[in-house]
Amino acid sequence: MSATERATTSGRRLAHPEREEIRLEAVLHALADPVRLRIVRELADGHSEMACIAFSLPVSKSTSTHHFRVLREAGVIRQHYEGTSRMSRLRQDDLDALFPGLLTAVLQAHRRSQHPA
Repeated sequence: MSATERATTSGRRLAHPEREEIRLEAVLHALADPVRLRIVRELADGHSEMACIAFSLPVSKSTSTHHFRVLREAGVIRQHYEGTSRMSRLRQDDLDALFPGLLTAVLQAHRRSQHPA
């Protein structure tokens, strides 16, 4: 069953690409945006799972929803509902298996750009 089929056959389930469906260009596009990179950084910095409302983002709720959707559809995060909260988790294992070192390198470069020597 494709990601689109999973999304249309269930009410509160969210579509996610399978590991083998994740494409490098989609991941790079998702990580290229500063707001999305901030979400990924917060998840990578010790928050294994966070509710979307727990992120303090400098954008409206609808724009925030868009950023989470781009990350989810690219295969960077996995989301599920816990009650009324949408929880997000970084797909580190999947990304490391497909693109070894990519996420670590992007996050390190981002940290260096935020705190230049």
